[in-house]
Amino acid sequence: MSKVLVITSSLRVKSNSDRLAEELIKGAKEAGHDVEHISLKGKDIRFCKGCLACQKTQRCIIEDDAAEIVGKVKDADTLVFVTPIYYYEMSGQMKTLLDRLNPLYTTDYRFRNIYMLSTAAEDEEHVPKRAVSGLQGWIDCFEKASLAGSLFCGGISDAGEAERHKAELAEACEFGKGLI
Repeated sequence: MSKVLVITSSLRVKSNSDRLAEELIKGAKEAGHDVEHISLKGKDIRFCKGCLACQKTQRCIIEDDAAEIVGKVKDADTLVFVTPIYYYEMSGQMKTLLDRLNPLYTTDYRFRNIYMLSTAAEDEEHVPKRAVSGLQGWIDCFEKASLAGSLFCGGISDAGEAERHKAELAEACEFGKGLI
């Protein structure tokens, strides 16, 4: 089975996207995957400076927690990005991390299949489209990788509310079982 890296980007206590990620991880483990979870909570991840030194060195000049995450992303077969939807887009923390993964562009990265799990207070079908599009833009820069799937769980707003959404929790678990 695959080496799966799940990156959660919510900084909220009792995060709904974190709770759904727990179920996704449970499902992925039940399917036999080796799963590692990284939360961006408490991480020092600074903004990319756009210097592009990493294109030559495969290392960022900024010394923070992103360097360790870059290594884990490079060595994973499958990536799952988990984000709350803020103003119809991925969280700022997730976007900042995607920018900081730039050192991988010129490397022999392992990942091929990339997934997104997102949640928001709104539950209309169009809500996650910009977030998925933003992730797709990052994926398009990695020719060996592709967006393999996306799960949106809408209508979940208050901290800890996901616990009461049994259908969405079950859906997240099944989504995890389907990772490749």
